[in-house]
Amino acid sequence: MVVAVSGGADSVSLLLALNDLRLRKKLDLTFVVAHFDHCLRGEESDADAEFVKNLAADLGLDFVVEKGSVDRNGNLEQNARSARYDFLSRTVEETGARALLTGHTLNDQAETFLINLIRGSGPDGLSAMSPIREMPLKNTDGSLAKTYDLVRPLLSWATRQDTEEFCAVQNVPFREDAMNYDPNYTRVRVRRELIPLLTTFNPKIVAGLARTAETLRNDKHCNPPERLKGQNAVSQPPLLAIDQLKILDKADRYDLIRKWLRQIRGDLRGL
Repeated sequence: MVVAVSGGADSVSLLLALNDLRLRKKLDLTFVVAHFDHCLRGEESDADAEFVKNLAADLGLDFVVEKGSVDRNGNLEQNARSARYDFLSRTVEETGARALLTGHTLNDQAETFLINLIRGSGPDGLSAMSPIREMPLKNTDGSLAKTYDLVRPLLSWATRQDTEEFCAVQNVPFREDAMNYDPNYTRVRVRRELIPLLTTFNPKIVAGLARTAETLRNDKHCNPPERLKGQNAVSQPPLLAIDQLKILDKADRYDLIRKWLRQIRGDLRGL
């Protein structure tokens, strides 16, 4: 298993927990620690990479790192995410791993839900992140070589406060990213302005929003009716038949098109 570790509390606590389970023979798995250096914060970025490298060494785990060159044109957050996942996918492929594990928490789920709501997303976007998602690995010609699982073990139950407290209990420090305090980024404003405001209406708003996303993910719009099954398995090149789309009602048609676009592009960001 490849474990993505940024150095923050979420990913560090995930790594510590996995290693603890491994040492107690609860998990018979081999873990590879992967860190992507976005090179966006100078010496701070270098320090993050060194911190994760030393943590992996202390735990006796293999470590993989890559320095990236993130395009600063357009959406910097999105560009950084794309570069990071390109590296993580290559690491999965090169190590022969079965899965990629990330430290996303309930807070990340709630933030993603709100960001997509603000953008005017449909049911798929409001479903936010799935705890387990099948990801493609492609050949050089663009054809599908195989798949792996993107797994978010903390997503449905752990909060950011939980991960910070777990690191403290384990007496292991974690890194703080200054960009997490920059209000120029939408996620930062949602995290530090919108969610605290919503908490005044509902103290359990984070868990409530995450539960809403899960409900939508299980809704019929995210699990198509029987007549749509089989239409998602597109061939090379992928095709959608116009005459079949015409007979569907609007909700089912949009749902099928979203799934088709996700399968071809790998995601729905920017749509």
